[in-house]
Amino acid sequence: MGILPDTWIRAQAHENGMIEPFVDGQRREGTISYGVSSYGYDARVADEFRIFTNVDNAIVDPKEFSDASFVKRTQDVCVIPPNSFALARTVEYFRIPRDVLVICLGKSTYARCGIIVNVTPLEPEWEGHVTLEFSNTTPLPAKIYANEGACQFLFLKGEGPPEVSYADRAGKYMGQTGVTLPKL
Repeated sequence: MGILPDTWIRAQAHENGMIEPFVDGQRREGTISYGVSSYGYDARVADEFRIFTNVDNAIVDPKEFSDASFVKRTQDVCVIPPNSFALARTVEYFRIPRDVLVICLGKSTYARCGIIVNVTPLEPEWEGHVTLEFSNTTPLPAKIYANEGACQFLFLKGEGPPEVSYADRAGKYMGQTGVTLPKL
């Protein structure tokens, strides 16, 4: 399994709509960088956030997840409370080829501030906006900037296509738009 370069990412974005909207090259212009890099794509976080709260004394249960656990905000800057987290989504919509697996790593700019970005792998033939999990591991409030870089996606080509892709098994997060909460 090899990692795919900028030339492949660019071709897939232009020819097959793998990333929309696609930003060619790294954009910095006073922002946290985003766009295609040597061996990846730095995606932006949209301005739609769900910030974890415990106002209603809810219990976090992945089998019976309550929307009451979050406060919804649409804003240019999201402030995550200390030792808490927020869900967001990418600006970009992804369409993953059948023979590719995508992994995500957080941007060092956020990691160096104690903000961890988590995303599970994007499986072959999955598509949608990616839901991003931001954890504030610090004892202080932390800012996340909408429409700026949040994480880097790395594209790994399999030795061949899988027998069953995410689309084949009708995965529960297929085609998601917006911030998507846990599903059973």
